[in-house]
Amino acid sequence: MDESSILIVGANGQLGTALQKKYPNARAADSGTLDITDADSVASYNWSGVTVVINAAAYTNVDGAETEEGRVAAWRVNAQGVANLAKAATAHNLTLVQVSTEYVFDGTNELQSESEPLSPLSAYGASKAAGEIAAQSTQKHYIVRTSWLIGDGKNFVKTMISLGQKGISPSVVGDQIGRLTFTNELVRAIEHLLSVQSTYGVYNVSNGGKTVSWADVTRAIFTIAGIELKVTDISTDQYFADKPGSARRPLRSTFDLSKLEATGIVMNDWQTDLETYVKKELIR
Repeated sequence: MDESSILIVGANGQLGTALQKKYPNARAADSGTLDITDADSVASYNWSGVTVVINAAAYTNVDGAETEEGRVAAWRVNAQGVANLAKAATAHNLTLVQVSTEYVFDGTNELQSESEPLSPLSAYGASKAAGEIAAQSTQKHYIVRTSWLIGDGKNFVKTMISLGQKGISPSVVGDQIGRLTFTNELVRAIEHLLSVQSTYGVYNVSNGGKTVSWADVTRAIFTIAGIELKVTDISTDQYFADKPGSARRPLRSTFDLSKLEATGIVMNDWQTDLETYVKKELIR
């Protein structure tokens, strides 16, 4: 695939940065270059030479989306913005890659498949679910759902390393279950779907490996980093007890990866990528 025919939207975010590393010759757009929430901005954009749009732009402040202002912002970016891109994709015969999230589910099933009905618990989840529906309005689309994303920038792993290095023994949620997804693996999956021209549709994407809690992930981080501190499991309800207005979280975020793997890709075990990531952070 000609990299110059790829447009990365939301290029300066955690995922967008990883996509730019994979596709250094792709076009890169941030909100200043292409405001996807503005239908006129999208319609008037110079689409000549573009064949694939990877939308990594998103409003991701899960708790912020529960506020009056945040709810509006989340829907503008995560729903209306996707609808604008889908309309452009149809008009210019583009392939749209829309990145979604496990928050489109309520987390009641132990394993989430691509066919599970949408059941978001939060305003953020609802806006991302609406974005999935909008993306499906154009024929050539890939909806790539991911969970527990870790890459460059502020994230859970870096926060836990910092706490451990300060000698703080953290209390971490132990009843939310899933797998980490590292941005390099998410990018590898997107590149694979495009390069083998997989059937259009929805694909769940995360690292492989056993399912664990955030507390378990923290213990793994400390083991790799040589940090000898106790990690205390607490429930989601306990964690948010003093945080009024917080969004409800799905308690299970484990994707069934069989549809993705049937296209010819095997995802790395999250523990392997976590070890690489932590060791890299420790030498910075």
